[in-house]
Amino acid sequence: MYVVVGLGNPDKKYEHTRHNVGFDVLSILSTQLHTPITKLRCKSLVGEGSVGGERVILAAPQTYMNLSGEAVVQLMNWYKVRPQNLIVVYDDVDLEAGKLRVRAAGSAGTHNGMRSVIGLTGQQTFPRVRVGIGKPDHPGYDLADYVLGRYPKEQQQTMFDAFLRAADAVKEIIQNGTEKAMAKYNG
Repeated sequence: MYVVVGLGNPDKKYEHTRHNVGFDVLSILSTQLHTPITKLRCKSLVGEGSVGGERVILAAPQTYMNLSGEAVVQLMNWYKVRPQNLIVVYDDVDLEAGKLRVRAAGSAGTHNGMRSVIGLTGQQTFPRVRVGIGKPDHPGYDLADYVLGRYPKEQQQTMFDAFLRAADAVKEIIQNGTEKAMAKYNG
């Protein structure tokens, strides 16, 4: 069994903002796997489906980003998953918009949601799929405003394509392992 957590903020006003990459990728997975994410459990909206015969839980924490770890700890305990069977999908300002980076482990970097996940689970060795959102163009631009902002029109297709590739990367991790997903999607 795998638990796939997409990081984001739950309010409607945050839908499709840069910081809600995880929710957008989960939405695609939900559609592809015919798995509605509607059940409230462990401070998250969850859906249960499968990939290649493997049971998969899709989870969108309903905490705010900075408290994501609270939901992830509860999900791991409820579903009794080991860290290597937790996959976290989230945005990354340090990657160019639309680029993916799959990793088997690592630090939180500058991402507060991942700081919460790592801090509360006490784990860094779980697969993650980072989706690049790029950095603000203007020096001095407030990073919080940037990540909570929406994509410009000319970037929307690039980001949608990245969400599709990220969903494929998640399925690749589940079916063939993180190393194969890294070889296929990090480039």
